[in-house]
Amino acid sequence: MPTPLHLRLRTEDPGNILSPLARMVQDHCERHDYEAARRRQYTAVVLHFGYWLAARDVAMGRFSTDHIEAFLAEHQNGCSCFWKMRTGVKAMRYALNLAVKMRALRLIPPANLSAIAREVLAFDAMLAGVWGLSEASRRKHINIVRRLLVGSIRDGRADMADLTPLHIRQFVLGESRWKPATIRSYAGSVRCYLRYRTLMGDDVRRLKRAIPAPAMRSPTKLQTGFSPAELEQLLEVSAEIGQTRKRVHAIVRCLADLGMRSIEITRLTLDDIDWEKGLIRVPSTKSRRSDPMPLPFATGEAIADYLVRERQATQRREIFVRHVAPIGEPITPRAVQRSVYAVYERLGWDCTRIHIFRHTIASRLVNGAVPMKQVADVMRHRSVVTTAGYARVDQNRLAAVALPWPGACA
Repeated sequence: MPTPLHLRLRTEDPGNILSPLARMVQDHCERHDYEAARRRQYTAVVLHFGYWLAARDVAMGRFSTDHIEAFLAEHQNGCSCFWKMRTGVKAMRYALNLAVKMRALRLIPPANLSAIAREVLAFDAMLAGVWGLSEASRRKHINIVRRLLVGSIRDGRADMADLTPLHIRQFVLGESRWKPATIRSYAGSVRCYLRYRTLMGDDVRRLKRAIPAPAMRSPTKLQTGFSPAELEQLLEVSAEIGQTRKRVHAIVRCLADLGMRSIEITRLTLDDIDWEKGLIRVPSTKSRRSDPMPLPFATGEAIADYLVRERQATQRREIFVRHVAPIGEPITPRAVQRSVYAVYERLGWDCTRIHIFRHTIASRLVNGAVPMKQVADVMRHRSVVTTAGYARVDQNRLAAVALPWPGACA
């Protein structure tokens, strides 16, 4: 039997506890050119969630991600609420994530923070303000530390007495199926947090000594880059892919000519290029710095071609922007990866690596007799030791200078 119209969810309801938040989500969607149907859908989801919270006596500023997960779990197999909704769980999750972002911007007072949340926020402030870590690095650290702190909070602050060496060791080692790389990642985050607690005046030396350090195995196969012929194929095909071919070609040029990382490409702005001097300022992904580099002619030409002929009109200063909703917003690292994967697929290559471009440019410079320090500058490394892991010496050239074994027959 069809649901009566008066029971259907409305997209405007001043009496709903999330009505201000719903308006912010609607305004956000309008600013970013979402389709009208999508705007109505997301607004309705937020209001629907508001009814659900009101039935459980949860105030607007006090709902958490746990409430969102419980709401989505109840709607996994359809909606049984008084106000009916037919939107799928995936769209619901997207809409509620938008609502959380709006609240995080403090346009609406955030929920009362738990003790763990306050500790994590203070730790994140130190990572950003003092150590200058990137958003991605900070997010990784705080997600791991949040799990570490469960059960170690007393009277609103982290109690280091509840973190024993055994607890630290078991937490870092995790499950038996964890790979050494995962263990090293956890160890790095825990070590970073303990360094923060040291600055706060806690004596955590015994905890630091308990952090396991798994041995790093040498790779069985050297990481090699593209050959000159392969690189030429890549650049040629990248100019022929899809409706955004000029953006794809400019992205591949940045990877091949400058050795840029995916996230560096997404953060590149119009202000980072000095066209008169032929310079480009590459934003760092790991700290608050940028590295000026010469802008190769072919790279500048590809970027300029994209800006003039294909880039969407937008107020954003980032060079590479979306061509689908939200139109004009900066692209993500995932969009960079998809662009390169499309080129690999067109060439018929079984390859899924993006970092191989950095190996390629480092190897090419080393084999061209460029000093290692200059290679490190191009790669934007602060240590030549890091650069050495990217550079691979041409085996044929190395064999040409090898001396004969003493006593060997001529």
